[in-house]
Amino acid sequence: MNPRPLWLAIAALALASCGAPTPSAAPDTLVIAGYGGSYEEAFKQSVIPGFERTCSCKVIYIAGSSTDTVAKLKAQQAAPQIDVALIDDGVQNQAVEAGLLAPLDPKTVTNLGDVIDLARLPGDVGVGFSLNATGIAYNTDYYAKNGLPAPTKLADLAKAELKGKLVMPSITQTYGLGALLIAAKVGGGSEQHIDPGFAGVKQIAANAVTFDTTADVSNYFLQGQAVASVWGNSRVQMLAKKGFPIEFVYPEEGALPLIATVNVVNKAPHPGLAQRFVNALLEPSAQQAMAESNYNGPTVKGVQLAPDLAAKVVGQERAAELRKLDWAAINKSRSAWTDRWNKEIETS
Repeated sequence: MNPRPLWLAIAALALASCGAPTPSAAPDTLVIAGYGGSYEEAFKQSVIPGFERTCSCKVIYIAGSSTDTVAKLKAQQAAPQIDVALIDDGVQNQAVEAGLLAPLDPKTVTNLGDVIDLARLPGDVGVGFSLNATGIAYNTDYYAKNGLPAPTKLADLAKAELKGKLVMPSITQTYGLGALLIAAKVGGGSEQHIDPGFAGVKQIAANAVTFDTTADVSNYFLQGQAVASVWGNSRVQMLAKKGFPIEFVYPEEGALPLIATVNVVNKAPHPGLAQRFVNALLEPSAQQAMAESNYNGPTVKGVQLAPDLAAKVVGQERAAELRKLDWAAINKSRSAWTDRWNKEIETS
């Protein structure tokens, strides 16, 4: 038998050391942690499919509240598993302070320059992608049948006719904090001088049938337990869409902004993809989809909405009237405010 040619033996050895041919690598997976409900539906229907086609990647969406998401980021800080975090602006400030988020790259997030000032964040660590507002919600049928004028300011919720008919948000959620800050401004206070806020809220809270911690007071309205509340515009519009007689009021004192932010996680597994997703979320088409699905106002200039929809969201002219909040000061004091609220408001 002829000996095996040397070159063939070497080739066989090389092939053996390489192993069997490997299949093509699986696509990268981008993990997004964000809001549930209408936000999650909008993302899965209108945002994620297009991004997956563009990036040739797979997107996994993990639903949860802002505080839940930040808790996950803290637990994973040594080895992050989440690439993108969608969180409220107040909680976002806490995440920045904890070093959980990374700055945006303007070379990738090219739409950043089109974002309105209210939604730009310090150092461009994250950016606001949708706009909402905290104000007053009221049952229009109840007010009309009982001869009550529509509320125009926070103090109107202290009227005797609303005794036991007001659902008051707790300070543990954004709307309760908003009520405190609006009341503080009315009394000449601010984030740095909160005493007038507690005085104002105490008068209103005397009418409360309950203090809500969920941020969704829909059932209280639907079951007739409450006819007014401090609530968010988009949530009011979602309930009105179902045919319930409810309207949102921007109080005379000034409504407060509620900004949903999109952020790249510090040391994310796929930072490049995460930056690209942020940019995709700031595209006019994605901004329009967010407005159509859950009545959140666009934060990018020039987004065109149908007139009836534009009238229901927080538009950019209205946004110019909303005041930026000092979240660093608020978060520094929030624990003390919560303790005080529990002693003076909910137990009084």
